[in-house]
Amino acid sequence: MKRSPRIRKYPVTDYQRKALESLMPPEDLTVSEWAEKYRMLDSKTSALPGPWRNEMTPYLVGIMDALLDYETEEIVLCKSAQLGGTEAILNALGYIIQQDPSPTMVVYPSDVLAESISKNRIVPMVLASPSLRERYQALESKKLELQFDGMYLSLVGSNSPSNLASKAIRFLFLDEVDKYPGASAKEADPIALARERTKTFQNRKIFITSTPTITTGHVWKALQNCDIEKHYFVPCPHCGKMIEFKWANLKFPNDEGMSYVDRAELAVYACPECGGVITDQHKGQMLRLGEWRVVKQNSPHGKRVGFWINTFYSPFVRFADIAKEYFKSRHDPESHQNFINSWMAEPWEDTALKTDADLVLERQTHVPELVVPSWAKLLTAGVDVQKTCVYWTIRAWGSYITSQNIAHGQALSLADVEHVMNLQYQREDGGAPMVVNLCLIDSGYDTDMVYDFCSENSEWALPSKGASGAMNDHYRITQVNRPTSRAHGMQMVLVNTGLYKDMIAGRMHKKNADKGSWMVYQGCDREYAEQVTAEHKVNVRSGKKNVLTWVQKNSHGDNHYLDCEVYAAAAADILDVRKLYLEDIAQPPVPPEPAPAPEEEWIKTHENWI
Repeated sequence: MKRSPRIRKYPVTDYQRKALESLMPPEDLTVSEWAEKYRMLDSKTSALPGPWRNEMTPYLVGIMDALLDYETEEIVLCKSAQLGGTEAILNALGYIIQQDPSPTMVVYPSDVLAESISKNRIVPMVLASPSLRERYQALESKKLELQFDGMYLSLVGSNSPSNLASKAIRFLFLDEVDKYPGASAKEADPIALARERTKTFQNRKIFITSTPTITTGHVWKALQNCDIEKHYFVPCPHCGKMIEFKWANLKFPNDEGMSYVDRAELAVYACPECGGVITDQHKGQMLRLGEWRVVKQNSPHGKRVGFWINTFYSPFVRFADIAKEYFKSRHDPESHQNFINSWMAEPWEDTALKTDADLVLERQTHVPELVVPSWAKLLTAGVDVQKTCVYWTIRAWGSYITSQNIAHGQALSLADVEHVMNLQYQREDGGAPMVVNLCLIDSGYDTDMVYDFCSENSEWALPSKGASGAMNDHYRITQVNRPTSRAHGMQMVLVNTGLYKDMIAGRMHKKNADKGSWMVYQGCDREYAEQVTAEHKVNVRSGKKNVLTWVQKNSHGDNHYLDCEVYAAAAADILDVRKLYLEDIAQPPVPPEPAPAPEEEWIKTHENWI
């Protein structure tokens, strides 16, 4: 009789079991599958505590799973606020900790926010999910660096350049990038610094997400530069065709007699294909049957993939809520920018003050450089002093603040500028040559040098600087208060730069033939045009409120000629440019004195006849 082999059984200790489990390959799961199987939401951080369910936000599935696409290196998510972008990052972090331990970094706008999210979002997620909790090394962890089996998770604020440049990482997550600070004189911008940390990993992954702010903001530029851009399409419940949710198809009554609340409550969505009425009750099923589709492809290779989605897709926001927010914000630029950014996921552009280099070049006249137009009545100049050179501009002014740049350039020193300002400029009509009447020179850099120069050229030059506080006037005349300077007691001009930038941008849109147009000479160069339109006006957070402020479109761009034009405009105001039109008004003729009577002439002739 054949005997079966005897198998001796030994008890397996806990450490042996863990050692054997560590040798097992990870489960074959996508990020979204992992989230649905292992992610637990706690009541402290979620309105729907319990297991994660992809069906609640099905549009996040494609975004999360893109992390595992071997062809994709960079994922960009441009989204409205509160659409689940942070939750997608948390799910990706959980997947990495359990399935693919690798050095990982998440960059937030500030250290304070990073610490808050670590304490209130990431650690609670880890502790609520058993599969993550057993890998968490709590004793070795710090607030901004969490330790796990086989990896660390570093949380960094974009305002800490030294922390961004200190670690090699494979997975990089950049959250709310449009709130990051710009580059400084000593450091590159935080996104560039963080990217450098991934260079040693060939299989690196970079995830960028944010609500957009302006067209030159980080996330919008990243989206435009993607190889592939995808939008979420959903089936119409009436015709079955795949459509995109867009503002243009949200319909509400046009009865102006109704309150905006009542109009908003009656809002519905009209299918752009069949015109069928779509209500909030249809949205859940539409989202579950939706899919990401390519709307733009810049390259056949999908190395950088972008996703764009707006508030219409949120399962927690009604069509009426969107319409109500629109009505509340439409007459307030500050609130309306928030609606465009945080609800429509689109960049804000103030079209009234939008300028670009092409607009400047359209303002070229037939008058060549260094020639004064026939209508000009005075010349002013502005100078911006930099560390390595000096920028200058000369502008001719006429009635109704009509103006034209007749010359601009760079000089090595103020001595070279002195030569330019003392030249005589020929008139187009052959009249008497003109000289610069007044020049304002920025005294922000190398103040003593500028003060001394202006004191030596006081007949045409005044020191100036942009006002640091709020001003109601365009400019204010003060005095140099520096006893050690030769310019002590000399007039100095404080300039409200914001008001003059408003004026310049607004007048750029006037046609050359219009009164008050802002023009440039024939053959004007593009560098000048780029610099004079290097800023735009956007909402910037100041304390507890947003303030419309002029900021540079690109942190690396130059705006020196714009500063020069601001000072030239302030100089023109000092010379009463706004009153020049009075010279054109015809004075009423003076009636001739009546001819004296004959007897009066006889008396004058014979005054001594008595």
